[in-house]
Amino acid sequence: MVGIKGIYVPHNKNTSGSTPTIIKTPNEVRIPMKMHAGAPAAPVVNIGRMVKIGELIGDAFKGKVSAPVHASVSGRVKSIDQFNPLTGEEEVSVVITADENQTMFEGLTPPTVTNTQEFLSAVQDSGVVGLGGAGYPTAPKLTLREGVNIDYILVNGAECEPYITSDTRAMVDSTQDVFYGCLLMKKYIDPKQVIICIEDNKPEAITKLKELTKTTDGISVHVLPSSYPQGERKVLVYNVTGRIVPEGARLPDVGCIVLNCTTVAVFAHYIRTGMPLTHRVVTVDGSAVKNPQNVIAPIGTPIHHIFEHCGGFKDEVGKIIMGGPMMGTAVPNTDMPLLKYNNALLAFNKRDSKPPMEVPCIKCGRCIENCPMKLMPSHIEDAYERDDIQMLTKLKVGMCVECGCCAYLCPSKRPLAQAIKLASNMEWEARRK
Repeated sequence: MVGIKGIYVPHNKNTSGSTPTIIKTPNEVRIPMKMHAGAPAAPVVNIGRMVKIGELIGDAFKGKVSAPVHASVSGRVKSIDQFNPLTGEEEVSVVITADENQTMFEGLTPPTVTNTQEFLSAVQDSGVVGLGGAGYPTAPKLTLREGVNIDYILVNGAECEPYITSDTRAMVDSTQDVFYGCLLMKKYIDPKQVIICIEDNKPEAITKLKELTKTTDGISVHVLPSSYPQGERKVLVYNVTGRIVPEGARLPDVGCIVLNCTTVAVFAHYIRTGMPLTHRVVTVDGSAVKNPQNVIAPIGTPIHHIFEHCGGFKDEVGKIIMGGPMMGTAVPNTDMPLLKYNNALLAFNKRDSKPPMEVPCIKCGRCIENCPMKLMPSHIEDAYERDDIQMLTKLKVGMCVECGCCAYLCPSKRPLAQAIKLASNMEWEARRK
């Protein structure tokens, strides 16, 4: 099988050898109830209540795709706000003023897991979501429809975006938890194979996980070439299993599940210890950051506090991105809280943030030649500008994985990725109506 080759982007894995350091507890955290796809959690605390680390503050929305939320610091609930500073939408967040003690919640005990349902309940109670940036709640992803059989669970350790090394640190520093999570999935989900997928530029992670899995039936390590977007779930499924995910299909429809390696480590740690997701490792890097490194921070920490831990900025900041430079989200200010699925905070100086000058398309075809989903980005952009819904459907705009390869390679610097995202939303809305 010839896999999807992808494109080369500079790796810039400057922090791959940086063992995460614990930041000083912030004075205040803002913890949104919606840090995942699906329905937001519902607050179960009131203003003025004292909470402790690991205590439930937002319960998962019953009967929906959702995830519970836990206190990341101990202290007093200062406010319950109805505003998302990133999107401007009415979304609830709980603000906690930290105390001096930083006490763990007394009710943190390992769950009982002896069957599949108890395993899925434990994964749900851990609060874990897709920690590679997707944010989809993990328990629903592992809950199979009747009659669906899974052949492969792919543990995604590709981490193909430039700069980000938080997943690398999970595989190196929490190797046992990654492996334990694989054992749990093999036992309770019962796929034919659990495959840990790692790009070849992470030799320490490969060595450690190969050592643990070498005598375990049904769990293995698959080494992939370093290319982008190797870690995109449909690309990963094709490159590892040879299976194609059709338009409109879900991964389980082709017998596959893909989970981020840090996600696996987090629910395994919860099942071992009873500690839910309250903190996460985040890569802090970029041309404006004084001391790039990996840090461990409470969920909800203002990102300016995290940058201060890294020495602040050495240059005037032009742009801050949550996530990687290819698929991350630019943020308006440094008051933004750290979210569950934020694996990196990148700050770039003015020079590196300057948008390129757009010129008309020169019909070179590089976007078409290098699209991992075999789409026609320039044609999609043209159809979008003409509001041609029928053509967008014909061009299968819904198959776009938003990797940004087209915009990255375009010699005319066309904003193809942005146009295709808007086109996809337009076409979806038309179909919905």
